Amino acid sequence: MLKQQLQIKLSQKLSPQQIKLMKLIQLSTLDLEQKIEAEIGENPALETGKEETIANNPEEDYEGNTSIEADEIDVDQYLSDDEIPAYRLHTNNYSSDDEDRTIPLSGGISFHQHLHQQMGNLILNEEEMQIAEFLIGSIDESGYIRRTTNELIDDLAFTQNIIVEKSDLEKILRSVQTLDPPGVGARSLQECLRIQLEKKKKDRPEVEHACRIIKDEFDHFSHKHYNKLQERIGITKEELKIALDLISNLNPKPGGALSNTVQNTHVVPDFIMTIEEGKIEVVLNRRNAPQLKVSNAYKEMLTGYQESTNKSKSQQDAVLFIKQKLDAAKWFIEAIQQRHQTLYLTIRAIIDHQREYFLTGDERKLKPMILKDIADKIQMDISTVSRVANSKYIETPYGVKLLKTFFSEGLKNDEGEDVSSIEIKNMLEQLISEENKKKPLTDEILSKTLKEKGYIVARRTVAKYREQLEIPVARMRKEL
Repeated sequence: MLKQQLQIKLSQKLSPQQIKLMKLIQLSTLDLEQKIEAEIGENPALETGKEETIANNPEEDYEGNTSIEADEIDVDQYLSDDEIPAYRLHTNNYSSDDEDRTIPLSGGISFHQHLHQQMGNLILNEEEMQIAEFLIGSIDESGYIRRTTNELIDDLAFTQNIIVEKSDLEKILRSVQTLDPPGVGARSLQECLRIQLEKKKKDRPEVEHACRIIKDEFDHFSHKHYNKLQERIGITKEELKIALDLISNLNPKPGGALSNTVQNTHVVPDFIMTIEEGKIEVVLNRRNAPQLKVSNAYKEMLTGYQESTNKSKSQQDAVLFIKQKLDAAKWFIEAIQQRHQTLYLTIRAIIDHQREYFLTGDERKLKPMILKDIADKIQMDISTVSRVANSKYIETPYGVKLLKTFFSEGLKNDEGEDVSSIEIKNMLEQLISEENKKKPLTDEILSKTLKEKGYIVARRTVAKYREQLEIPVARMRKEL
């Protein structure tokens, strides 16, 4: 049975402008530069440089009633602005002394290009070369092929229309595994280490012992069952130690060394902090960020249309187009200003909360701080603070730091004072680095040691912090 009823519902929705503002806040300095350049290219009403003031009407309003004077301006020219050839928009009137603001990047070849260059050394026919090229394309950035043989055979059949037997694919894969760097093309860590060991000279006993450990006793090796390794291989403790040292010098990620060389790891800080006479000063890094303004030419176009009486459809569309571009330019400028204001308020609140740390650089003076603490201070939402903290860097006298690293939970010491979890993690890391590797400290012993130093931390909390620091359990830290 159909019924009609009235229902009152209260909902909150973000406008498209608010969503764009949140995205602007999340952008880093480099990403913001690219966003501004893209916006200038898309919106002809947005220009760079200081806006010229007009004496007669300094605050010109372009939102009033407008009329068109068709004799003065050819509106169709602005409607077809996108059709102007690119070469007409460039000039060559640049001086050789002009500052080059681009960041120089070192050239190089990628990891896969390095492998393709070596394919000519493989003794394969034309079809086998196609399969080898497919296998190289299946290698990830770490140097592994993380797919089964059957999956590779199926993909070759569907994508390359090549039918290959499993034995033939294995043979071609072994040829690919002879490429440099050693271990590339392996399907597991065990195979990667085995390939590297097979390329070493076999006349040394430690190489033979290491090969037997990886081939036959990899499970005991991965779990560090040293006594069982000695018994099953029949070697002394000293010989086992030499073999393990040889294995530890192998590269578990053969593709990592080459793939990382072509990545730009340069970090541009979003804030610059200085200390002068005990006073902390912080400014936004506006590197290469131009000063934006609304185009005066587009404003004058609208004011020049006021006395026109005959309005064609194309001219009305042109006026609507120009007003939309002016509104978009004005909003974008205001959004950039609001972004700067939000970032400045957030960084000031963080510095005020962690003032002792920023004055000294001593991480032991970091106070417990969560996102809600800063959100309450600047009277903004927690999500806004999170967007700022997760992607922004600050340049300090002690190095470039990610804002996210200043946030931490709080615990009590034996004197009842609040201490940051960062301080406890540093202490935990120091204890583990100074431990006897032959008898590593368990989580229970680490918890008791921290309590002796005045930090009341439970064993489960020690285990959580240890995992966050990516430190293995005591058994996996044991060495001979």
